Amino acid sequence: MEQFHQHTGVAAPMKVADVDTDQIIPVRFCSGVDKSGLDDALFADWRESPEFVLNVEPFTGSTVLVAGENFGCGSSREWAVWALQAFGFRAVLAPRFGDIFTGNSFKNGLLLVELGSGEIEQIWKEIDERPGTEVTVDLRDHLVRVGDLIFGFTVDPTHRQRLLDGTDDIDLTLQYAADIAAFEARRRPTLPTARRIGA
Repeated sequence: MEQFHQHTGVAAPMKVADVDTDQIIPVRFCSGVDKSGLDDALFADWRESPEFVLNVEPFTGSTVLVAGENFGCGSSREWAVWALQAFGFRAVLAPRFGDIFTGNSFKNGLLLVELGSGEIEQIWKEIDERPGTEVTVDLRDHLVRVGDLIFGFTVDPTHRQRLLDGTDDIDLTLQYAADIAAFEARRRPTLPTARRIGA
């Protein structure tokens, strides 16, 4: 998993509440674990409209999404995180996120930042006045910078450390590879064995 310390990128405003995982990526794109092409599947139904924010310059290359309340609610669809990342998003800012989406995001290296509704609206205003505005998200210092605006945020310490280190679940397990191997070496002789009847 890629490390996350600080990221600066063009911010796209998504002024919609309760965006669920089926809107982020419709279920027809969620088969298998192949992540190729998921950038095209992101908000696929909404992107049929030429006016949709991610179809309009300068937001076509956005890497920070500034969303509304309860972003990522709905089903436990890991593809939603993969599609956001495939498009190029490194961070999503919103007043609140769906619980399962939050877990999937941090496990895959997508930083979620909770800010107050008023702070999100201030960022939207900056973007409206200056499309192409860049947002800096600093995980080390827990700060979001937008022009002259600076907002603090908190992240669960475990999630924060995993992002800073770039460690996913497999990396965490492999840290105990020697202990696992030692356990397996001790355990094998004690396992029950099968014996054929009448042998």
